[in-house]
Amino acid sequence: MNQSSNTKTDRSLLLIFLFAGTLFTSAALMFVLQPMFGKILLPLLGGSPAVWNTCMVFYQSILFLGYLYAHYLSTRLSQHKQILVHIAVILVSFLALPVALPETVSPPTESNPTFWLLGVLFLSIGLPFFVVSTTAPLIQKWFANVGHHTSHDPYYLYAASNIGSMIALLSYPFLLEPNIGLANQKSYWSVGFLLLCLLIATCAFTVWKAQKTKNATEELTADDGELGIVTKLHWLALAFVPSSLLLGLTTFISTDIASVPLLWIIPLTLYLLTFVIVFSKWHDKVHPLMVTLQPIVLLPFIAYSFINPAVLPYWVDLGLHLTGFFLAVMVCHGELARLRPNTRHLTTYYLIMSFAGMLGGMFNTFVAPFIFNAVYEYPLMIIAALLLRPGLKASLVNTKMEWFKQLILPVLLIIIGLALFFSIDDLPQYLDTIGVGLILLAGLTYAFRTQPITLALLTGILIFFTFGLHGLLSNTLYQERTFFGVLSVRESMLTDEQGQPEKYREFYHGTTKHGAQRLADKDSRTPSTYFSHQGPIGQLFSEFDKVNDNWVIGIVGLGAGTLTCYTKGQQDWTFYELDPLVVDVASNPTYFTYISQCNPKMTMKVGDARLSLEKEPDHKFDLFVIDAFSSDSIPTHLLTQEAIKLYFDKIKPNGILALHITNRHLALKKVLSDHAKQLQLSALIQEFKPQQDIPLVVATDWVVMTKKPETLDLLRQSQLGNWQKLPLYFDVKPWTDDFTNIVTIWK
Repeated sequence: MNQSSNTKTDRSLLLIFLFAGTLFTSAALMFVLQPMFGKILLPLLGGSPAVWNTCMVFYQSILFLGYLYAHYLSTRLSQHKQILVHIAVILVSFLALPVALPETVSPPTESNPTFWLLGVLFLSIGLPFFVVSTTAPLIQKWFANVGHHTSHDPYYLYAASNIGSMIALLSYPFLLEPNIGLANQKSYWSVGFLLLCLLIATCAFTVWKAQKTKNATEELTADDGELGIVTKLHWLALAFVPSSLLLGLTTFISTDIASVPLLWIIPLTLYLLTFVIVFSKWHDKVHPLMVTLQPIVLLPFIAYSFINPAVLPYWVDLGLHLTGFFLAVMVCHGELARLRPNTRHLTTYYLIMSFAGMLGGMFNTFVAPFIFNAVYEYPLMIIAALLLRPGLKASLVNTKMEWFKQLILPVLLIIIGLALFFSIDDLPQYLDTIGVGLILLAGLTYAFRTQPITLALLTGILIFFTFGLHGLLSNTLYQERTFFGVLSVRESMLTDEQGQPEKYREFYHGTTKHGAQRLADKDSRTPSTYFSHQGPIGQLFSEFDKVNDNWVIGIVGLGAGTLTCYTKGQQDWTFYELDPLVVDVASNPTYFTYISQCNPKMTMKVGDARLSLEKEPDHKFDLFVIDAFSSDSIPTHLLTQEAIKLYFDKIKPNGILALHITNRHLALKKVLSDHAKQLQLSALIQEFKPQQDIPLVVATDWVVMTKKPETLDLLRQSQLGNWQKLPLYFDVKPWTDDFTNIVTIWK
C-alpha cells in the first residue's frame, strides 16, 4: 500500500515538474528573445527607446494570436487532434531557425518606422515566437485533463511561467549579455527552442496516454454556465490597464525622471512579479493588503511625484512611482486572479488577458503619441487603476442619490479650480499656497478609498490641475512627441556677465539638454553648453582653424544646431540626424537661430548615421564629430569597433575623430580606450570643468582620436585646455556589433 502511495506521489510530482518545467522554459525563452532581438534591431533605428515599446506591441500581438490559437484548439478539437495539429505547427516553425534578421533590411528615413519594424519582427521571429506564445494556455489546458489531483485549478502553474520570465529578464543584462555575443545568443536560443519542443512533445504524449481511459469529448460537453459579457469586459479592463501602465511608466521615468540605462527592467520585473504573487497560494492574504495600501501610498505619490517632484532626489521620486505602479498592478491583477473561472473557460480567460495586453500596448504605441504631446497616458492609467478597485460593481448599481453623492465633490472641485485659474492674474506668486492646497486635497482622497469612482475622479482632477500649473511655470514654447521621444523647447532667464537678466532657450530630449542659445544679439552666435569656445570642442576648432580653413566636416547629431557657429565660409559641413523633428525644430528661427545665422547651407541627411555614412566616399572628412544621444546616452552601435573603423574609413589619413561622451551614468571612455588600444589609434581626452562662472558654459567630456599621433600635437601643446592621454583599462571586453555590455562601464 505504501509503495503504491509513493508511486502515485512520485508520478504526481513528475507531472508537476514536467508541465511547470515546460511553462518555465517557454517563458524564459520568450523573455530572452525579447531583449536579444531588441538589441539586434536598435542599431537600425539609432537606439531609440521607442524600439522597445514597438517590440512589446509585436510580442503582445503574437501572444494574443497564440492564445487565440490555443483557445480554438481546446474548444473545437478533441485532445488527440489538438496534439497532432500543434506538432505540425511546431515542425513548420523550424523553418525560421536559427532566428536572425533578413539579409537586406533598411528602415525608412522620412516616415515613422513603426510598421516597418513590426514587419521585420514578423519575418524574423514570428513563427518561433508564436509557438512559444501558445505554451502557457495550451499546456495548462492539457494539464487540466491528465487526472492530477490539482487539475481542477491549474492556474498556479502560471506562477512557474512568470518566474521563468523574471529569471530570464534579469539574467539577460547581467549574465547572458556580458558573457555571450549576439551570434552565439541566437544559436543558443535556437537550441533552447528545440528543447522546449521536446518538452511540449513529452507533455503531449502524457496527455495522449491519459485520454485512452477518458472520453476525449467529455470535457468539451461539460457545462458550468456561460460567461457574461460584463465579466469578460471586466477581465479585459483589469488586464488592459496594467499593460498600458507598464509601457507608460517605462516611457515616463526615462523621459521625465532619469534616462538611466536598463531602467526599463525594473517596471517589467515588478509587472511579472505581480502575476507570480496573485496566482500563488498567498493570493487570498496578499490581495486585501494591496487594496488597503494603495490609497495610503497615493497621498505621498501624488503629493511629491506629481505636485512637487523637484523637492525629491530622483531616486526617491523613482521609488514612489515604482511603488505606486506596483500597488496599482497588484490590485488589478489581484482582482483578475480572484475572478478566474472554472478550467472549462481557462483558454477564454487567457485569451481575453492577452487581447487586453495587446490593446494596452497598441494604445501606448499607436494612439498616445498621436493624441498627446507628452506621456499623459501614464497618469491616465493610474486613474483607471483606481477606478478598477474592488467596489466598482457596487458603485455602478447605486441609486441616483448615491451617484449624486459620488459626483458632487469632484464637480465642485472642477468649478472652484477653473474659477481660481481664470480669476487670478498672477498664479505663480501663489504657487506655495496652491501646492499646499493640492497636497491637502490629495490627503482627502483617502476618505473615499471604498468608493472607486469618487477616488479616481478626485485623483484625476488633482493631476489635471497639477499638469496645468506645471505648464504655466515651465515656460515651454514647444513640445512634441515622436517615435524617438519627447522634444521640447523651453525659455528661461540667466544673469549675464554684467549682472543683467537675459533670456535664453533650451532644447530638451526627455530630461537631457541637447543645446541652448542666448537670445541677445551679441551672444546669439556664441556656442554654449557642451560646445562652448572654452570647452574641448571649442579648443579643437580654435587650434586647427589656424592651420586649415578648408576642412570638410561631418557631424552625427544636430541638437539645436550649436556647432554650426564654428563654420568658416569655405568649409563643407554635413549633419547626420536620426529624428526629422529635430531638424525641423533646430532649423526654425522661431526657436533657434544658430543654423539660420551661421550655416544655412549645410547639408542635412536624415536617418541612422552608420547607414548613411556607408554611402559616403572614403577619406572625405577632415573632422568627424559624434554627438548623437538618445536622451542621455550615445546609442551603443555608434561606439563599437566596427563603427570606429567605419568612421576612419571616411576620414582622411590626417583627419580627426571627435566624440562627445558626457554621461551621468556610464564611463564611455573605457570603451574608447579599448578601441584605441585594439585599433592602434592615438587618443586624447579632456574632462572639462569651467574655471569661472560663465553663462551656459558647462562641464563636458570629449575624446579625440587619430591614426597618426602627430596630428594631435596642437592639442597636446595647447594652452587652452588640459588634454590628457586616454588612460588604459584592462577590465573591458571589446565592444563590437556582436557584443556590447553597459554593466561593466557603470560609474
